[in-house]
Amino acid sequence: MSSPVRSIPAPEPNPETQPFWDAIRRGELLLRRCGHCGEAHFYPRTICPLCGSADTAWEQAAGEGTIYSFSVMRQAKIPYAIAYVTLDEGPTMMTNIVESDLDAIRIGQRVRVVFVATEDGGAPVPMFRPVVA
Repeated sequence: MSSPVRSIPAPEPNPETQPFWDAIRRGELLLRRCGHCGEAHFYPRTICPLCGSADTAWEQAAGEGTIYSFSVMRQAKIPYAIAYVTLDEGPTMMTNIVESDLDAIRIGQRVRVVFVATEDGGAPVPMFRPVVA
């Protein structure tokens, strides 16, 4: 059964996350990388959650990763898959898996970012679809 995209509300950016949502509107996925410890992190925030340094900068992510964990919500009005995707840059983000047969989703499966429109025309939301080999 293919996963239709359910309607979701638009995000509410704040000054710290506004560059992230502006990039999403351009079709780019941004992460913050720490200049002190060298690690990328998600959800984007100015202070590194790994070492506490304020020496962080935006960088464009490749937009690909691997499904770390997932669950299919079959009792919802429109069934959907929620997942943790580990990006190639290192961080893991909570997201939805779309454009996929819900029964074919697997841990370790390669996925690529897609930007899904929100119900009220705000910034799209990054979700992931399986990479076709």
